[in-house]
Amino acid sequence: MAKPTQAHLSRTIEKNQPQFLRDRTIQQMEYYMGAKLIEVGVDPKSTIYRWTTEIKGNQEVITCSAYWKDSKDRILQEEAAQSGN
Repeated sequence: MAKPTQAHLSRTIEKNQPQFLRDRTIQQMEYYMGAKLIEVGVDPKSTIYRWTTEIKGNQEVITCSAYWKDSKDRILQEEAAQSGN
């Protein structure tokens, strides 16, 4: 069975929270993602991270995605193709 080459972590926060609380949540997510990657044997420095946010009513869903190996290469190729257009 192939090993995964990406991981995702989401948190839901109130949309009207002060910026410092939002920033703290993002920092906590980065720390937790790095720790989880180390647990499964992936070097957090060899990954690329992408962030997405989605508004759902008065809440905001923030997702941190980490990509390595094949997934990292695919994401970088897609982004290069998009920036070339």
